[in-house]
Amino acid sequence: MTSVTKDTYFPLKGKGKNYYVVGDSAHKDKDGYFWILGRIDDVLNVSGHRLGTMEIESALVSHPLVAEAAIVGRPHDIKGEAVSAFVVLNVDIPEGSEREALILELRNWVAKEIGPIAKPDEIRFGTNLPKTRSGKIMRRLLKTIAKGEEITQDTSTLEDPSILEQFKHQK
Repeated sequence: MTSVTKDTYFPLKGKGKNYYVVGDSAHKDKDGYFWILGRIDDVLNVSGHRLGTMEIESALVSHPLVAEAAIVGRPHDIKGEAVSAFVVLNVDIPEGSEREALILELRNWVAKEIGPIAKPDEIRFGTNLPKTRSGKIMRRLLKTIAKGEEITQDTSTLEDPSILEQFKHQK
């Protein structure tokens, strides 16, 4: 094994051994249980606080009206990164004042579950999340939408490309 390979794939050293970094994070609690925390590269830096996207998604999904959620970061002049939430509901997507009330309720729900710093800056609703045919959420497309940019990436592997249009026209 070359030194470049070792440095790239086995960057952690300890007790005379090299450790492979898989990119996932977990925590072992005092009772010996493991808590899967998600990808270590899926971390947002919001006002100096490191927030895992998985924990915000879990908080949203614990709300009785939320079926599925995806969190991405977008640049923010003051906070560094803003939290953008893409949400699929168990019910029809509300309109007007009901929609605004639900957004406020979900933001407060996340604040209660995690803390005020984790409140999504924006919440967009859709009938599904943009996924590949195998069911993987295409977060890179959600990041592009959150930034307000035009999607120029390949979307040929999307299960349903029309989902992107639902999220594009919301703020």
